[in-house]
Parts: sequence; structure tokens; C-alpha cells
Amino acid sequence: MTCFALVDCNNFYASCERVFQPGLNTRPVVVLSNNDGCIIARSDEAKALGIPMGAPLHEYDAMLKRNKVAVFSSNYALYGDMSARVMELLGCFTPAVEVYSIDEAFLGLEGFKPAMLHDHLTGMRRSIRQWTGIPVSVGVAPTKTLAKLANRIAKKYSSDGVYIMNDEALMTRILGDVAVEDVWGISKRWGLRLRRLGISTALQLREASPRQIRQAMSVVGERIVHELNGQPCLEMEDIQPKQTIASSRSFGQLVSDRRSLEEAVASYTARAAEKLRHQQSRAGGLYVFIRTNRFRQQDPQYSNAAMIGFDEPVADTATLIRAAIRAVGKLYRPGYRYHKAGVMLTELSDGEGEQMSLFSMDATTQEKRNAGDQRMAMLDQINRIMGPGTLFHAAEGVGTASVRKRGQPRQNLRSTERWRMRSQFKSPSYTTRWSDLAQVC
Repeated sequence: MTCFALVDCNNFYASCERVFQPGLNTRPVVVLSNNDGCIIARSDEAKALGIPMGAPLHEYDAMLKRNKVAVFSSNYALYGDMSARVMELLGCFTPAVEVYSIDEAFLGLEGFKPAMLHDHLTGMRRSIRQWTGIPVSVGVAPTKTLAKLANRIAKKYSSDGVYIMNDEALMTRILGDVAVEDVWGISKRWGLRLRRLGISTALQLREASPRQIRQAMSVVGERIVHELNGQPCLEMEDIQPKQTIASSRSFGQLVSDRRSLEEAVASYTARAAEKLRHQQSRAGGLYVFIRTNRFRQQDPQYSNAAMIGFDEPVADTATLIRAAIRAVGKLYRPGYRYHKAGVMLTELSDGEGEQMSLFSMDATTQEKRNAGDQRMAMLDQINRIMGPGTLFHAAEGVGTASVRKRGQPRQNLRSTERWRMRSQFKSPSYTTRWSDLAQVC
């Protein structure tokens, strides 16, 4: 019988912070969004205090201090590395792993003996906790949609963090208690549409006519009905290369000078180029945008974008940065206070079947291209081993070096630019930077 498991890391961002600071295990923990704006992750203790998701930090600052809540800026280097460790471990327990998000993965369990499945999954859960420090919940069901619901039960009600949905009568009772908007794939807009049809629970959706739901919600809704009836419509998928790669941020402070914009765009381009090479792709086009803050109505408003095409696909960071800076030169207008900028790499290819330029077929040009590939491979390898940003292009901005004081976030060569994101409460990059390795005193 086809069987799927959904493995979900519990309160993932908060759990990552607790791995290296065990003293936080009983304290409420929250993690903030970019520029320390809103609360985007909460531990169970923080949820119990009534702190809502998306709460603005400045509105809850007094409450956080009063309840001694540990507050952290987003540390994506740490979270990404811890996620990779968890996903790699999942592959030790089953070869069929589909990474769904930074903290979720589907497992294909075909071939496992039902009588041994629960013990196998509880053992997997214990091993992940022991080897990474991250707690996970596991929900098992005949389809992916039901596995999502099973995972919720495992997280909230199971004593061992594993729940196998294999009792038809119990499954019916569970679906009757689940609001239709809480079914995986049902948006609020679709939920309102279904309620107008008299469908308010997952059970009512399961019993609805697939043809009727298809007319109301397209083929996606029809598949959800079949999935709720235990008929798999969504199979395990391999990770597909992205068709576009974007990198953008809101600035830590508003900037008005061209140099700051160029440094920001160069930094975002370098990050996008690293992702591009990671999936072994090249880009045929580069899209750059800059904009002011439309919520500051007292300021003059401006936004613009430019698209640059390349004669042949590229993956060299320096080439991409030069093109991005040229685009900023075309877009920049003095007299405005810019709030955000970003880049997007488009027309991605895998290197096979590329349309080459008529003038790039000579040996010298190919030699330069190969040398550039080797240079980028070395750059990526050094940054992977020594930590992100160990080597970077000067166009990304060079400030004044400073040393991290004990208990404070590490400051690097590029920490002085005003456009850098605010991260006042950021923890060290324990697993990706040598200087931030945890110390035992």
C-alpha cells in the first residue's frame, strides 16, 4: 500500500537557537523577520503567552521584556545549515525524501512493514534529536494531504511525536473536526467559496462531488477531494532546478546615494549567483529593481526596473555584478530615499544545449570561460568551508573591520553600510563560520 510521512521540525527557528543555548529550553523564544520588524517564529512557551504570529516588535517589546522572552534576529545561515543536516539524516532512514520546505519533508514509505513502521519512525525521530538537537513530529497517511493532517495530530496530541492515520472511523472523526481552510492547499479565498457551497469541514469536502469541486476550484480542488479519500494524486517529486533565482531585501536604513544602491545590488547579485551555481545553472538574463517606501507618503515616490540580456548564459559573479551595476546607473535618480532593491536571474539553463554567441567559439574565449568557472568553484568552496562571506567582491562594499565581543553578534568587514539589514539580536553562525564555533569554558 502507498504510504507517505510528513516530517516537520517543531518550532524550527526557535529550536535551532536552543540547540546551542540549552539554557533557553524552558524560556519563551521568538525570532524576528528581516530588519527585526515582526515576530515570525515562536516557541510553545511564547505561544502560550499569547504572542501572535507577525506581531510588530515595537508593539510587544514591553511584554517580551516583562516575561523574559529570548529575542533573536533571523540567522538564515544557521537555519539553512541545520535544515540540511536534518534532511540528510532523513535519507539514512528511507531513500525516498522530498524536501518540501526548510523545516518539512515528505518521505515515501512504500515497502515498509506496517507492524514495524511505528518503531522505525520513533527511532528515526530519536536519532534526529540526538544527532542534531532538533525535535520533529511525524505524520503518516495514505496520501500527502492526509499526512499533513496526521502531522498536526502528532505534534499536538501524540506522546511520542508520531501518528499513523490508519483507522477509517477515527479518520472520519478527525476530518469532521478540521476546518476546510486548514486542509493543505485550501486558501482563505477558496475556503470562502467552499463555505458558500455548504462545505465547512474537511469531512464535508471529502464527501463532496469531485466534479463539483473542480468547477469551483479547478483540478487542484478535485485532487484534494481524491487525496482526502485516500487516493494518492500527488506522488513523490525530485527536487527540480529553479527557473528563476531572486535575491532582494529591504534596507536597514533608507539610502539616497548611488554608491549604497550599487553595493546593495552587487551583494544581492553575488548571493543569487551562488545559488545559480549551486544548482549548476547559468543565467541568460538579469532583472534589477529599486524602489522607495510607498508607505512613507511624506516622501517622493519612485520605483523602476531594468532587464539585461547576455549574449550567452553566464554564472560568473563578476560578470553579473558588472551588469547589475550598469543597470543601477540607468535606474538611479537623485533626490529619493530608497527602501528596497533586488535582482532576479532569468532564462536559466543547465549548460547543455546552450545557444552560444557566434563570436564565442574561438579557443581563447572558451579558455577564459573555463578559467572563470574554476575561479567561481574555488570561491564557492572557500566560502563553504570557511563560512559565507569569507571571500567577496569589493563591489559589495568594504567597511571598517571590527571584532565580535563575547556574547554579541559578529561584525565583519562589510557591517558598516547603512543598507545592511538590522539584526541587533542575531546569534553567532555556530555551524558555518570558524570564528563562531561554540566554546566550552
